[in-house]
Amino acid sequence: MANATTAQSASLTRGHKRVIFASSLGTVFEWYDFYLYGSLAAIIAKQFFTALNPTSGFIFALLAFAAGFAVRPFGALLFGRLGDMIGRKYTFLVTIVIMGLSTFLVGVLPTYASIGVAAPIMLITLRLLQGLALGGEYGGAATYVAEHAPQGKRGLYTSFIQTTATLGLFLSLLIILGCRYYFGKDAFEAWAWRIPFLLSFVLLMISVWIRLQLAESPLFQQMKNEGKTSKAPLTESFLTRNSRVVLLALFGATAGQAVVWYAGQFYALFFITQTLKIEPTTANLMIAGALVLGTPFFIVFGWLSDKIGRKPIIMLGCLLAAVTYFPIFKGLTHYGNPAIEAAAQTSPIVVVADPSACSFQFNPVGTSKFTTSCDIAKSALARGGTPYSNEAVPAGTVASVKIGSTTVASYEASGLVGDAAKAEADRFNGELKAAMTSAGYPEKADPARINQPMLLVLLTILVIYVTMVYGPIAAWLVELFPTRIRYTSMSLPYHIGNGWFGGFLPTISFALVAATGNIYQGLWYPIVIAVMTLVIGTLFLPETKDVDISK
Repeated sequence: MANATTAQSASLTRGHKRVIFASSLGTVFEWYDFYLYGSLAAIIAKQFFTALNPTSGFIFALLAFAAGFAVRPFGALLFGRLGDMIGRKYTFLVTIVIMGLSTFLVGVLPTYASIGVAAPIMLITLRLLQGLALGGEYGGAATYVAEHAPQGKRGLYTSFIQTTATLGLFLSLLIILGCRYYFGKDAFEAWAWRIPFLLSFVLLMISVWIRLQLAESPLFQQMKNEGKTSKAPLTESFLTRNSRVVLLALFGATAGQAVVWYAGQFYALFFITQTLKIEPTTANLMIAGALVLGTPFFIVFGWLSDKIGRKPIIMLGCLLAAVTYFPIFKGLTHYGNPAIEAAAQTSPIVVVADPSACSFQFNPVGTSKFTTSCDIAKSALARGGTPYSNEAVPAGTVASVKIGSTTVASYEASGLVGDAAKAEADRFNGELKAAMTSAGYPEKADPARINQPMLLVLLTILVIYVTMVYGPIAAWLVELFPTRIRYTSMSLPYHIGNGWFGGFLPTISFALVAATGNIYQGLWYPIVIAVMTLVIGTLFLPETKDVDISK
């Protein structure tokens, strides 16, 4: 491969820069398609899961979002194999078409009110198709760019690919904000939420045109000309000694990178909207501002990884996230909705109940009936994102909610029907709301009390952590595997890490909060995974910045 090696050591030509830009831009559009759903999860829950209570509906909407992540590894296997056998260019075209059409169809999908249970089934099906397409997208984009980059600049050039996920999220937020502002809140939630999905058809046309301009990767083309392409990429990747590297890349790199990424962007957005009750437009503007300030650091850390290595930057990002998540998220509460913080200190809420009568408050399929007094009390608090603690009492005691010096008695719903059930529910919910209002618990964040500059600072710090772990990861993964099976080998650990460990983070974290009453309990999930990656990656994964990827 002398010619390929020479090409790698030379500076990028203008043509190479053009195709790298085109590849990155197409990937931005693909991420835009994927993230629209996550950004609109609360509205989608109202449109497609109206048969469930609000808490279960939102959880189910998050699970539908996570479904797209669940199938990403299978997309990695399917399209990774194709990419290693037939080339990167044509795999790009297939993935973008599947993604674009699936996103467009979400925009024309009938709601639950129109066609019943068929609506969420079709929605989840489209999410699965999106996940399959994205599973093949990233590995191809990272591989393609890295195989065009000169030696010593792979971290820098692949970092542009790393910006695409954040830029796609940013683009989705901008279009959502624009539509919300232009059409108004009520119209947007009623029907105009479809417009960002419909716009994806325009992006699809642009992306297809861009992908058609791409030339094949020079390393792959050289290998193909020499007849050295893999005939069985899956076997070579996962049934040989290479499988050990795949596992180490998963647990020692991508798992931790994924949870830091999703905690810093998506979970932060869910936290400030669902828990802190900051108005969605304000929350989206804060996240968008943090993305604007933080995104250049993808390039900075990609460039820096060419100088000092990929591993130290990614491991430091995992360490900082694990150490600082609790103070940062407590800071978000302090500056975003100080009334919740003040009320929790002066009038803490305690659920007084028999522990054996309390169910796990995670109800993903919406079939559980919370009929005990404990379940009813906790369900009411979980729906409002209200922090509470628990106090055990003897078996048989009817649960109650203590709010400062006020006690609100819950009720046993078993056996109650019709007007009697409604009367008890109205009594409990009314007394609970009145007591919480009297104690200073807000229904929503007061815009006048939001410290927007400090909120922006904390959100930007979270984004910078994202750039530390994500900026150098593409170059690291590319360099860990040989050319003939690179697309397949790097795609699977990346998409298991980001699709499973990261994609399920919002759902798992939300469930932990709902179950315990501690609004910060969900942070333990990303912290534990980040620490795992820190230990495994530091001890067992090699530094790769100076390897020759032409072999």
